[in-house]
Amino acid sequence: RPLGGASAMSAPRPFVLDSDVFIAAKNRYYAFAICPGFWHSLVHHHEAGHVCSIDRVRGELLAGRDTEDLVQWVNRDVPAEFFMGTGEREITDAYRHVMLWVQRNAQYFDQAKAKFATEADGWLVAYAMARGTPVVTNEQRRPESRNRILLPDVCVQFNVTYLDTFAMLLDLGVRYEWTGAT
Repeated sequence: RPLGGASAMSAPRPFVLDSDVFIAAKNRYYAFAICPGFWHSLVHHHEAGHVCSIDRVRGELLAGRDTEDLVQWVNRDVPAEFFMGTGEREITDAYRHVMLWVQRNAQYFDQAKAKFATEADGWLVAYAMARGTPVVTNEQRRPESRNRILLPDVCVQFNVTYLDTFAMLLDLGVRYEWTGAT
């Protein structure tokens, strides 16, 4: 179930963020040198109970080089509690359910299933199912895909609400204002 526009105001909290939210922001529109406010707002809204991610996403983010801005931000500025654990029975049971659906789904090629099993996406859906929270991802639905299992398609299968970064920021009332050198 995609979420956006005015309906986002009634979304349950906290939003649980996919790796691509951080990676796309770092590589493009919210690079650390251009928009430090984005990164500060994530920590602020985490502390207010509005955003989080999971331990599996943290692992993906820390797979980069120690000199990368994103790795340094996770290690230096993000509270450990930002990345929620996925070991609770309710979450692991939901994950088993997600993975069973993936493995039994004849639409997807075996290499797509194997890749999905190594990523955080299944855990994000399981966490969202167990906690009733929406997933934030920049991925787009491609229900006809056979060679890649996309997070929004899995969310739809399991009736998990998903939205993109911009819809989340609108819901949170985040505004970035320009300041420049005179």
